[in-house]
Amino acid sequence: MINFKEIKENRLSETFKKKGYVIIKLDDIKPLEYLRNSIIKNISKICKISHPEKNEEEYFLNNFHKNIKPIKLNEYRLKIINSINRDNNFKKNYFLSSKNVLYDLVGNELSMQTRINLSIQIPGDRTSLLPLHSDIWSGDSPFEVVAWIPLVNCYDTKAMYILPPKYYKKVEKNFSKFSGNSSEEFFKKIKKNIEWIKINFGEILVFNQGLPHGNIVNKELETRWSMNCRFKSIFSPYGDKKIGEFFEPITLRVASEIGINYNLPKIK
Repeated sequence: MINFKEIKENRLSETFKKKGYVIIKLDDIKPLEYLRNSIIKNISKICKISHPEKNEEEYFLNNFHKNIKPIKLNEYRLKIINSINRDNNFKKNYFLSSKNVLYDLVGNELSMQTRINLSIQIPGDRTSLLPLHSDIWSGDSPFEVVAWIPLVNCYDTKAMYILPPKYYKKVEKNFSKFSGNSSEEFFKKIKKNIEWIKINFGEILVFNQGLPHGNIVNKELETRWSMNCRFKSIFSPYGDKKIGEFFEPITLRVASEIGINYNLPKIK
C-alpha cells in the first residue's frame, strides 16, 4: 500500500497501533475550558453548589463528593448530560479539542456520536463502575475511536485502564479461555498486563475502543470527571449503531455532498 502520510502522521499512527492509544497535550485549551466551565455551571445550578472562584475549578471538581449525597450522584449525572447535549456549542468545542488528532488518525470526513457521555466517579463509589469490556463486542464498529477528555488530572484508580494490543492478541488467540468468565474474573486474568492511563486536564486521550478497557473503584481521595465520545469516518462501515441514530456527520466535504446528491440525467 502506498503511504503518502507525513512523518508526524506516521509516528502518531505507529504509536496508536503499538499502544492502542495516544495522549495529546493541546496548545490551545480554550475549547477544553469551555467544556469545563459549562460543566461547572451545570453543577452549580443542578446540585445547588456555589460556583467556584477563578482558578479554583479543579479543586471544585476534585472535591465534588464532599458537597453532595452519593445517593443522588446518578440523578445529577443524567441531568448534566442532558443539559450539555442540548448545547451545540458544547459539541462543537468537544470536536475542536480533538480535531487535529482525529484528522490524523481517522480522516477529515467525520461522524460524531450524537450524545456525549459524562463519567463522575467519586471515591469509594461502586455504583459508577464500567467493568472490563470491548465496545466492539457489544456491536460497535471497529472503525470507531473514542476521544476521552478529563476535566481533572486523572491517575491510578482515578483513571481508566486499557489492555495493550500485544497482550490483547494473546487473549484473542485463546478467547475461549476468557469468554465464559464474568467481567471480574476476566479482569483478574489480565490484571497484570493492563495499563493505567495517566492524563491531566489540558490533554486528550484517543483510544482504540476495540481493546478491553474499563475502570475499578476510585481509591484516590478525589472525584474523577471525564467525558467520552466516539468518532468515525463517515463512509466507513457502521456496526449496530447507525448514522442518523447514534452518529451524525459533522465534517462532510463538498465533493462528497455533491456526489451524494448527484443523479444521472434521464433520457426520455
